[in-house]
Amino acid sequence: MRYACLSLLLLLVGASTLGQTPDSSGVEVLKFNWTKERLGWEGNPFGGPIENFDEVRARTRNEKRIEDAKRGSSADIDRIRREAKADAANIEAQHKNPTSRYAFVYKTTLKNNTEKTIASIDWDYIFLDRADQSELGRQQFTSDEKIGPGKSKELAVVISKPPTQTISVTSLNSKERDGLIGRVVVVKLQFTDGSAWQRSQ
Repeated sequence: MRYACLSLLLLLVGASTLGQTPDSSGVEVLKFNWTKERLGWEGNPFGGPIENFDEVRARTRNEKRIEDAKRGSSADIDRIRREAKADAANIEAQHKNPTSRYAFVYKTTLKNNTEKTIASIDWDYIFLDRADQSELGRQQFTSDEKIGPGKSKELAVVISKPPTQTISVTSLNSKERDGLIGRVVVVKLQFTDGSAWQRSQ
């Protein structure tokens, strides 16, 4: 999963965790971390905004309506063009004063200690309470990444969902991670030869 953005400012860096105990998957978790990044910050050095999914959909819909209306009356075309122009003006106004948004980057580096080439990995990033080890949050990912026998690869996912409900999605707090312990678990492996490994419950 890729997250396109012209402005990406690193705000919080999570310390990598090394040497997690190997399990029966045959895949070793070498390190992992998560970061919180602010998007659309003031003073964007790259300038121009990019369209989000809703804006692309609105523009595409308006273009299709104009094409369809060309088969009808000219009054319909003029009305639809006015509506499309109003939509574009609203979008432009929103981009002039973008609000800060936050995204969360979850990373792990895995080593394939099996004799097969991995085609896809299901992995969970689990967050535990530092005090009592209770689970506070879990992010579940699927990474379609080939990893050959004996090879290592970093997997990264960018989403808007925070690690736990205690982590703010609208503000920056450098102490948010203090009470958390992270852990990465390999849940399922799909190999290029069609075979698979599944973690038992």
